[in-house]
Amino acid sequence: MMKRFLLNRTLFLSALLIAWLVSGTVKAQNNQFYNDSYQTIDNMLNDKQPYSFKEAVFSVENAYYQGKLDFDKLNEEINFLKHFATSVLQSRDLTYKESDKDKVSKYATVYSIMCQTLPVKYKDTVIQYKPFTYDFTDVFGHNDITNLFVSKLLATKKGNCNSMPYLYKILTEEIGADANLALAPNHVYIKHNIKAGGWYNTELTSGIFPIDAWLTASGYIHLDAIKNGVFMKALSNKESLALCLFDLAQAYNRSFPGNDGEFVLKTLNRALGVYPNFAKALILKAETHKEQFTKLMDFYNLKSNNPQNLQIIQEKDPKAKELFELMNKEYGHIYDIGYRQMPEEMYLDWLVSLKTEREKFEDKKLLDNFTK
Repeated sequence: MMKRFLLNRTLFLSALLIAWLVSGTVKAQNNQFYNDSYQTIDNMLNDKQPYSFKEAVFSVENAYYQGKLDFDKLNEEINFLKHFATSVLQSRDLTYKESDKDKVSKYATVYSIMCQTLPVKYKDTVIQYKPFTYDFTDVFGHNDITNLFVSKLLATKKGNCNSMPYLYKILTEEIGADANLALAPNHVYIKHNIKAGGWYNTELTSGIFPIDAWLTASGYIHLDAIKNGVFMKALSNKESLALCLFDLAQAYNRSFPGNDGEFVLKTLNRALGVYPNFAKALILKAETHKEQFTKLMDFYNLKSNNPQNLQIIQEKDPKAKELFELMNKEYGHIYDIGYRQMPEEMYLDWLVSLKTEREKFEDKKLLDNFTK
């Protein structure tokens, strides 16, 4: 009887060990795509490999798709748009007269491809090229994170304030120019600096060039947020890579819900090392610590809606005390740098206001410079 018990016990432990090893291997395989993307972006930040916003963006999307992203097809789409941009550049001449005309012409060309219907001569026929359009379905990617992806935008020609400025930056870099991403509440847009008027904004969701007053009209851009570079700052290429790292962390959470937070925190800390006042990364970091704290509460079978339990858990577990103090400090810092949360419904109204109040917010001098 004892021998049978020991044999069964050994078999059980062996099966348990094998299951543990197999699950660990699967987890490592699943995570490898995320590790590869992280390493790619980290190498760019450390100047160990050439900077490429396109490569960074697609590495994140490939990680979410677990290596199934069709890079050949994506590059075909990008190359088509690149050649199309070159043709547009050669076929028109802007009225713009400053010494940076070559650069500005490239900005105007990418804007046209993103936002305007253009005639295209094909053999003996002229066809109309249709621009990309804004998709108001699931604009925050709550239901499907791929709605934020550039690959989805290229496949459907419909995107949002994440994928459209990302593609604009990719195309601008493909034709030998640069583009600065910039942030507003729940929003990404483009900033350029030209000799004719300094900094100006390009808003791809509506296809116009809004003045800064439109951004501040939302009521959710605090003066401290501008001063601290939370919003309305022209991001450098490396700060733009920090946005890709945030996207990677967010995608990882979708791929592995209930994860331990280790990879997410590593990725966010790398992003914040480049862009310290990146509000979305700061918020996700605080929320990750909150999730870790909640798991400890669950482990001790303590309800988090009972204020007394918050004290009990900190007395029981030093890690819980550390997390509680840390996340409170983090949420306080987010408020101190000027971040204010904008309700999603109000964001959509604010976005629509750019079209309904176009005359009020459009930079008309810039439009004159961008004509033939």
